[in-house]
Amino acid sequence: MKSSKTKNRRWIYATLILMLLALISFSVLPIVSSMVQASQGKQASLVTPETTRLENEALGYQLVLEREPDNENALLGLLETRLRQGDLEAAIAPLKRLAQLNPQQPDYGILLAQSQQQLKNYAEALNTYQAIIAANPGDMRALKGMVDVYLEQNRSQDAINLVQNTLDEAITEQSKESASQSVFNLTSLQLLLGEIYGEQERYDEALVIYDQAIKGDKDDFRPLLAKGMLLREQGQENEAQTLFKEAILKAPVQYKEQLKDISLQRPQPEKKRPKVEPQKSEKSE
Repeated sequence: MKSSKTKNRRWIYATLILMLLALISFSVLPIVSSMVQASQGKQASLVTPETTRLENEALGYQLVLEREPDNENALLGLLETRLRQGDLEAAIAPLKRLAQLNPQQPDYGILLAQSQQQLKNYAEALNTYQAIIAANPGDMRALKGMVDVYLEQNRSQDAINLVQNTLDEAITEQSKESASQSVFNLTSLQLLLGEIYGEQERYDEALVIYDQAIKGDKDDFRPLLAKGMLLREQGQENEAQTLFKEAILKAPVQYKEQLKDISLQRPQPEKKRPKVEPQKSEKSE
């Protein structure tokens, strides 16, 4: 069982990554809310008027798709119905077809990979994320998704190698052209690498990455926040508060209150637990 400290760190990093991704455009599809509900698992298979209605809806969409396999309205309808039924596995087929029909729209691919990941089809999820990255090298959602898959499989070194290699590519690209023309967000990549190091309790390496990010973009609040949270975890509350104040000053208005709430939190005292060494990296998919 994970300690409360580890759970707290995961929540904090989740908050940071949400802010990280919020700075990247993502047109949210209407089915996202249904996807979240479906991720909680299949509902009990009780026959009710609602379940009967949903099954009839699904059957109707399937009949349309037998005649018109690429009818996107029917595919979307079937997808949403399957998600309302809590049947994520049955949602894979229409979602996969939507992703194939819209290669220029990575949102469907992201949702497909997340669904495969939720079902623990890790090899398929990695393949889907890799295809998105091949077509969109700077897509942070796909990169973060791959990192999560690796970490779920205790393949922390694979996650580090993935982000470090992407970071090296980004630095090389930015040395040849202006940062505004690059498909990569250098600070976001540094934050993601720092997150992995933090998860593995490799704090010194995480702090080095955060310092590089702070130096590289003096107007971005996120590296300040990330370093502050890491210092807080290590018991350096005064130093953390200094960074929080600076992050709040630099943050966009929509994040200021959330950052203030984070700065007011106080970590619960906890007994020191032995450090768990990350497992040896397996061969990448």
